[in-house]
Amino acid sequence: MALPSSGAISLNNVNVELGNSGTAYITMGSAAVRGLFGVSSGAIDMADGYGKSSFDPSDRGVFAGGSGDSNNSTWTDTIQYITISSTGNATDFGNLTIPNAYMEGMSSSSRGVFAGKTWYAQPTSAAVMEYITIASTGNATSFGTLSDTRGRPGAVSSATRGVIGGGMHSSTSSVMDYITIASTGNATSFGSLTSGSDRPAGLESSTRGIFAGGEGGSLLAASAYITIASTGNATSFGSLAAQAEQPAGCSNGTRGVIAGGADPFTYVVADTIQYVTIASTGNSTDFGNLVAAHFRMTGCSNGTRGIFAGGTAGMQIEYITIASTGNSTAFGTLLVRGSVMGGLAGAF
Repeated sequence: MALPSSGAISLNNVNVELGNSGTAYITMGSAAVRGLFGVSSGAIDMADGYGKSSFDPSDRGVFAGGSGDSNNSTWTDTIQYITISSTGNATDFGNLTIPNAYMEGMSSSSRGVFAGKTWYAQPTSAAVMEYITIASTGNATSFGTLSDTRGRPGAVSSATRGVIGGGMHSSTSSVMDYITIASTGNATSFGSLTSGSDRPAGLESSTRGIFAGGEGGSLLAASAYITIASTGNATSFGSLAAQAEQPAGCSNGTRGVIAGGADPFTYVVADTIQYVTIASTGNSTDFGNLVAAHFRMTGCSNGTRGIFAGGTAGMQIEYITIASTGNSTAFGTLLVRGSVMGGLAGAF
């Protein structure tokens, strides 16, 4: 919701936008009103509030699609969301254009894009990308297609560009594509990962993206980075403290966190959480442990708190404080089961 963009704005409108009772006592010079109107000092007028909203898109985590059963044999078109700074269960957002899984999310401050497909279940033409408006709820709209038919990629994004890396079709892929989030259209070639990787975790700052872990190739026990605003091949970043097949990732722009995953040689599913400093290169460091061991989760962040949702453990949502270290804490549950779903939050 936002204040009117023209005409009269009442104090009732302002109160409701701030989450107060419409009849609550409020003054135009209060810190809350000044923050909403964007006027830090001096004279303030109702017209300063035209179109202003208290909604923070970075605090909304959105999860799309996924597997509806423990065998990953059925797929859902459900989109669901949470408020990251609170705790609680997910709420219905809308629906994808088709039931899908093994997607990953990218976002600007207003738009979210989900890319990829269930490669072994959907037709070869379904290398889909779909988008939503994060501040509203409703169904997704077609965005374009990837450069090939792969599914299960990782993804990173700045506030303007999204990069989709790796994935799987008949074998693990090292392909990277990019999109301009504010427009629609097909993805464009970016370069190649250091090796083929199926479902790597994506971590990013405003300038650098990291693909970590995955299944297949050297990225399983390592990570690689790119400069998001340019194009070109990825460069080796460092080694993971624990091998991570299909982990989840999140970041606060400075620190990137990789959670869960599985060891493909022992088939042991991990509860490990590890982190890297995005601006540097080097090996990951132990962060803590998940509430339960699982992989095929998805992650998102509001810049302070990181969220890990779904995966092989079922409907659980967990959270961490990214700037500290320690074990994750239970957040709530998903609306519908979501192993291998896509996740995103608005850019912060």
